[in-house]
Amino acid sequence: MPSSSTFASPVLPLSWHRLRPLAPGLALCLALATLAWLLGQWPWLQAHGFSVLTLAIVLGMVVGWGCARFANLTEPGVQFSRQTLLRLGIVLYGLKLTVQDIGQMGVSGVLTDALVLSSTLVLGAWVGRRWLKLDREQALLIGAGSAICGAAAVMAAAPVVKARQEQIAPAIATVVVFGTLAMFFYPWLYHWNQALGWIPGGDRGFGLYTGATVHEVAQVVVAGRGMSAEAADAAVMAKMVRVMMLAPCLLGLSMWVGRWERRQAPDSREAGPNADAKRRWGAVSIPWFAFAFIGMVLLNSWWTPPARLAAELADLDTLLLAMAMAALGLGTQFSAVKRSGAGPLWLALLLAVWLVVGGGLIQRAVALIG
Repeated sequence: MPSSSTFASPVLPLSWHRLRPLAPGLALCLALATLAWLLGQWPWLQAHGFSVLTLAIVLGMVVGWGCARFANLTEPGVQFSRQTLLRLGIVLYGLKLTVQDIGQMGVSGVLTDALVLSSTLVLGAWVGRRWLKLDREQALLIGAGSAICGAAAVMAAAPVVKARQEQIAPAIATVVVFGTLAMFFYPWLYHWNQALGWIPGGDRGFGLYTGATVHEVAQVVVAGRGMSAEAADAAVMAKMVRVMMLAPCLLGLSMWVGRWERRQAPDSREAGPNADAKRRWGAVSIPWFAFAFIGMVLLNSWWTPPARLAAELADLDTLLLAMAMAALGLGTQFSAVKRSGAGPLWLALLLAVWLVVGGGLIQRAVALIG
C-alpha cells in the first residue's frame, strides 16, 4: 500500500516546480523595491520629487548593469514582475480614485484633461512616425507616457502596443527626464501667471492646468507645493481624473493596433461564421486589467474601505509597482538606449513643450467657452 507522501508528492512538487524559476528574480525585485521604499522616506529625496517608483527604476538599472552575469538566473522572476505584478499594481491603483473626483472637476476640467490627453497622444504618434522615423510602438509609448501618467502609463501601454524591451527603456527615461524638469518649472510659471493672467481661473484654474499637463502624480504633488493650497488641490484632482482615463486609452490603443496589423496583412483571409467580425476589429489584444481598474474605481466610489485596510492596500500597490519598476530597470540595456538614438529624446521634448504651450491654449479656450 503506498504511503500518504506518494499521493501528496505530485501536488506540492508541481507548485514548487512552477515557482522555483521565479524565486531568484522575485526576491531581487522585492529587495530593490524595499530599498527604494526606505530611500523614498528621506525628506530630501521627497522634496526633490524622487518617488519610490523612480528610485526603484534607478536601483534596478544600477544592479542590472553591475550584475549582468546573473541575468539568466533572475530573468523569469523579473519578467513576471514586469508583466503580472505591474497589471496587479495598476488594478489596485484604481482604489485611489472615485467617480466623485470627476464631479468635483466639473465639465470644463474633464474636457481640458481629455483634450490635452488626446492631442498629446495623437501628436506623439504622428510626429514620432512621420518626422522622427521612430518605431510605431516607441512613438506610442512616449506619447502615452507624456499624455497620461508618465512611467506607469508607458509600462501599462507596453503590452497593449506589443512593444519590445529595448523600446520601453528609452520611453521611460525620456518621460521621467521632462516630468522631473516640469516639477521645477511649473511653480515659477505659476508666479509668472499671477502677474500676467495668461492661464484664466486664478489659482484653481492654474491648478487644473498643472494637473492636466504635468507627467506623473508625484511630480504634480511636488509642483503643487510651490503654489497655493487651492492650486495644489486642484492640480492633484485634475491629475487623478487624467489617470482614470488610462483604461479607455488602453482600450483605444488596443483597437488601433489591431486594425493597423490587419492593414499590414491585407491578403490574409479568414473563414468561418465570425470572419466578418474578425476583419472588422482586427487582432485586438484586449487589456482585461483595464476593466479591472475601472471596476476598482467604481468599487471605491460605492464602498469606502476602513482606513487601516485602505492604507495597507495603498502600500501593497506601491510595493507591486515598485517591483515592476525595479524589473524594468534590471532589464534596461544602456546599449539599447544608445542605439535608439536621439529620436525618443526629441519626441519627448516636443511633447513636453506641447503640454506647456498647447495645454495652456486648451485650458484658456475651454475656460472662455465655458
